[in-house]
Amino acid sequence: METESSKFALAVDSEHKATEFRLFSIAKPHMRAFHLAWVSFFACFVSTFAAPPLLPIIRDNLNLTATDIGNAGIASVSGAVFARIAMGTACDLFGPRLASASLILLTAPAVFFTALANSPTSFLLLRFFTGFSIATFVSTQFWMSSMFSTQVVGGANGLAGGWGNLGGGATQLIMPVLFALILSIGAVKFTAWRLAFYIPGLFQVSSAFAIFLFGQDMPDGNFKRLQKSGDKPKDKFATVFYHGITNYRGWILALTYGYCFGVELTIDNIIAEYFYDRFDLKLHTAGIIAACFGLANVVSRPGGGLISDAMSKRFGMRGRLWALWIFQTMGGVFCVILGRVGSLGASIAVMMAFSFFSQAACGLTFGVVPFVSRRSLGVISGMTGGGGNVGAVLTQLIFFKGSRYSKETGITLMGIMIICCTLPITLIYFPQWGGMFCGPSTKETATEEDYYMSEWNSKEKEKNFHDASLKFADNSRSERGKRVNSAPTPDDTLHGQI
Repeated sequence: METESSKFALAVDSEHKATEFRLFSIAKPHMRAFHLAWVSFFACFVSTFAAPPLLPIIRDNLNLTATDIGNAGIASVSGAVFARIAMGTACDLFGPRLASASLILLTAPAVFFTALANSPTSFLLLRFFTGFSIATFVSTQFWMSSMFSTQVVGGANGLAGGWGNLGGGATQLIMPVLFALILSIGAVKFTAWRLAFYIPGLFQVSSAFAIFLFGQDMPDGNFKRLQKSGDKPKDKFATVFYHGITNYRGWILALTYGYCFGVELTIDNIIAEYFYDRFDLKLHTAGIIAACFGLANVVSRPGGGLISDAMSKRFGMRGRLWALWIFQTMGGVFCVILGRVGSLGASIAVMMAFSFFSQAACGLTFGVVPFVSRRSLGVISGMTGGGGNVGAVLTQLIFFKGSRYSKETGITLMGIMIICCTLPITLIYFPQWGGMFCGPSTKETATEEDYYMSEWNSKEKEKNFHDASLKFADNSRSERGKRVNSAPTPDDTLHGQI
């Protein structure tokens, strides 16, 4: 084991997943995968939300109505619902490197063609296809869960997802600056906004080639090579998909994620226009304020992941679940308040508090996701990520489409919806670790090994296809919290028979 571990720059566990996290390292494969993942996801976020900060200009050029703008916002996040589920399955079968780079390249043309939009319909369709790119969130989380061990996976997922999500805030600053720069060199405003879209398109393409050239699927190599050498069995789509969609925990996390990340997507679409119209601000000023919401991801989502890991060390999985429920509920409370305050200063302050709690809840969610299923990790990640987009679609359809509600009323009602849709977290239960209100099962079969081995049949076990799950079960005993050293542990002699 010493010889195998010595080839890695970071300390690793029995699966060769890193047990430490060095933020400023680019060591292959663990930290290089981290930086490639978050930068590429950041690029996709910049592209997907490049339009909202320029909407006051675009709506005049294309004669967009409030309904057109609302429909385009919904379109930008609706396509990724199914793309994220498909991405999860693709990661399970082909690996995160190939899956993410391929999707990024496939969606890049839509970013470039936005510069040619000439009607509300073409604008909507281009936002729809561009939005597929943020399904790379799933490959990002899958990649981190494949590279980092249980002790640090929450923080790794939180940092990669959070810094990627920064693109939603950064684009609120980037696009108005690009627009102003292009105006300054002589372009008219209806040409300047179009030329600005070429920059995020080029950024997106560059990130895809970087993944192809420098990325690696797993600590020990790429999927294709590992499958050829027999170190990783080639799984079947139907089996992987079945074990994912029949795990009720994945569906609950999909629902609740719709009201932390889904709400974040909704805010990215409406917040610049909200401040621009309600407080009669300049476009650049509204963009700076709107950017603050997304830029909070630099600390909030990673903070959620780190809190999840810290709670796990003391309280195990039950601590992760309690922290998730508390933070997401508080996000709902601040969302309600945001819709009620009437001054600019108070609105900004409440928006930042809302941003911190809702984005931290995103990080906390993906502190739980890696433990739901080992075999169908990609499907569970895709279901959860897709749930985020479903939440965004529903909230925009219900509260921000057309003129049924004012934006401030819609924000308040969205906050109430967050609080209600967070309650199902109380129903998540792991036999080996417990849930929010119940401890672990006292049955002898309620162990980590029993939970993860249930995804494999006897024939697959005879061929040792389950070996990776067995190692993961052993490493996941940390989710028992402080009782880790006193909890019942299956006899090592039985491992080969499970």
